[in-house]
Amino acid sequence: MNTHSFLRQQIRRQIRQIRQKLTALEQQQAEIAITEQALQLIEQKKAQNIALYFACDGEISTRLLIECLWQQGKNVFLPVLHPFCPGHLLFLAYQPDTSMHKNVLGIWQPKLNVQQVLPLCEMDIIFVPLVAFDLQGNRLGMGGGFYDRTLQDWQQKSFIPVGLAHKCQQVEQLPIESWDMPLAQILVG
Repeated sequence: MNTHSFLRQQIRRQIRQIRQKLTALEQQQAEIAITEQALQLIEQKKAQNIALYFACDGEISTRLLIECLWQQGKNVFLPVLHPFCPGHLLFLAYQPDTSMHKNVLGIWQPKLNVQQVLPLCEMDIIFVPLVAFDLQGNRLGMGGGFYDRTLQDWQQKSFIPVGLAHKCQQVEQLPIESWDMPLAQILVG
């Protein structure tokens, strides 16, 4: 393992430990703050098709935001591991009655239904989870590269990628790799 990889793993481990120590109240306050910021951004961008994720491992919960978007008549999508293209994501429509299951990574996702897939070119905002971030907009994920592959060349696409994070996830500078995709914006709760 080279020095860069070791540093990245060390940052992941440290930030995840810090994030997991957040209290239920701190998590709830962050969710409320993020929801308010995200709703403002969605209104500002006049976004209709919004991808979110189900929080795990201490990530900021998106449940309140999802409920608000449903009330506003927005289209909500969740990531699904691509069945034929390993390491890639599809985004499926998510409604209150959507059938869900845990994927191989233990994350809840909609059951695959090709009629519910929205192509990336029709997405307006993709809210992405992250482990750590810096002020340059760099994001460090869990290490699987799913979002980096999904966000490849996002500047030429119709959507913007926006990270959701706790304040404690900010680091001064991330050691970045060529495949890392910087985000358009990071909302901090």
